[in-house]
Amino acid sequence: MAFKSGSFATFLIVGPVCFFLGIVFSLFPYDYPLLWAGEPTPPSHYDYLEAHLRFLHASPPLIPRILHIVIFVGFAGMLAKLYKPSESNMLFDGASLVLYVCGVTVYIANIVKGLRLVSGGIYGAELAGNEEDAEQVLGREDSLKVLAASNTILALILVGVLILQAGQWYAEKKDQQEFEKLNQKGSESASKKERPESPVATRGTSRQGSKKRQ
Repeated sequence: MAFKSGSFATFLIVGPVCFFLGIVFSLFPYDYPLLWAGEPTPPSHYDYLEAHLRFLHASPPLIPRILHIVIFVGFAGMLAKLYKPSESNMLFDGASLVLYVCGVTVYIANIVKGLRLVSGGIYGAELAGNEEDAEQVLGREDSLKVLAASNTILALILVGVLILQAGQWYAEKKDQQEFEKLNQKGSESASKKERPESPVATRGTSRQGSKKRQ
């Protein structure tokens, strides 16, 4: 089977999405006790989570640069598939692009901002000017829960992109199978029409012609 440019563009989309899902999954052991555990989260877990997030935010500049390059690789794959789009591209790839933009928005607005707050060690309640403002803004525990919820939302968005790409692959595969069946039926009907007459029939017609001449 020949290699198609669309398959390479799909790889440029699926590869970064799986890469980001791996990063989010590595944070799942820290996020699970904050969001879904039935027992109260111990204070030591917040200390572990803060230490982990500070370590991530203080990583060398090469790490966030690689992360941003992978983000732009995903955009490049989607734009490549949307170049001269078909009906399938507009439906699946257009929705994938919308979800991907939503994921990048969650990353910039919530995750990056949360990492900066954790690294600074000063949360919203500590930045409030009076008691009324302190009650309205989030404290340490709530800020970490919002960051964990943002990771979950990002994971759901990325899974949605994978589902759309898998749905497009399945739809295109079904269309190709139906097209091949129609071509096969057309070739069979054409071969039946062009098939020559049998020798027995030709002999019978030749005998009848000779009798009429006699």
